[in-house]
Amino acid sequence: MTQRDFLLWVRLLPGIGLMGRHKIWQFLQDTQRKRLMLQEIFTLTELSAAAQTKIRVAIRSGELRRVYNLVKQYPVVTLADDAYPELLREIAQPPLCLFFQGDFALVNRPCVAIVGARELTPYGQQVLATWLPHLVGTKLVTVSGLARGTDEAVHRGTMAHAGQTIAVIGTGVDVAYLKRRDKLQNQISQQGLILSEYLPWEPPAKHHFPERNRIIAGLAQATVIVAARQKSGSLITANIALDENRVVMAVPGPVTSPLSAGTNALIVAGAIPLISPAQILAEYVNAW
Repeated sequence: MTQRDFLLWVRLLPGIGLMGRHKIWQFLQDTQRKRLMLQEIFTLTELSAAAQTKIRVAIRSGELRRVYNLVKQYPVVTLADDAYPELLREIAQPPLCLFFQGDFALVNRPCVAIVGARELTPYGQQVLATWLPHLVGTKLVTVSGLARGTDEAVHRGTMAHAGQTIAVIGTGVDVAYLKRRDKLQNQISQQGLILSEYLPWEPPAKHHFPERNRIIAGLAQATVIVAARQKSGSLITANIALDENRVVMAVPGPVTSPLSAGTNALIVAGAIPLISPAQILAEYVNAW
């Protein structure tokens, strides 16, 4: 079994979450090994007896082999592959596997993450409508999360100007989080890239969305927050980007608007106040 196949197999093990998978990858790196024995995995991840039993049953019954053979039919890149995006490889907990639909080569192009509130205001709409043509015109790839509001506007606006966009989703690539965006997801898979660390058939789960935010920030040299409430998923993305020493920019807004409270607070905390798309482009001068 190659290390690539081992990582795919680990991704299928029930009960091992993001932290456990990262421990396994880190141990492989530290010891220069290609794979681990099952008991080593149990010890390293500190799995409960019940979780260990569940995995052993899945192996003995042949269910794990069946799912493994199924998942290998999907386009996927692992941390063991040279094609894995270098910027994402640098983050604290890079995903073991990236399932995708579309043009995977986009991950190694200069990318800018653009996220914001699900309630996109006319002000936010105007900012995106004015700035996206400038970004797309320089061949920057936009990255967002396919949520309603800002994310959706970023993807649609990019493609409307013949640009390319990456949607990092909190479900498997075969699952549409909301049916009304099923058409958009399909369009992105044909004109850009759909990316997910979750198994292709996995439904949405609450913890998936903050987890996928680290991938959005990790793919990009700079993260732009268009609008955000004081407590917002967009701020999670911004904080991850800061932790990874990436550039964080925020669009200032009216002090009376709850949807600008988060972006204004980011600026006070040290984020770059963004008043022109030229500021974004300046971060990518050496990227081409």
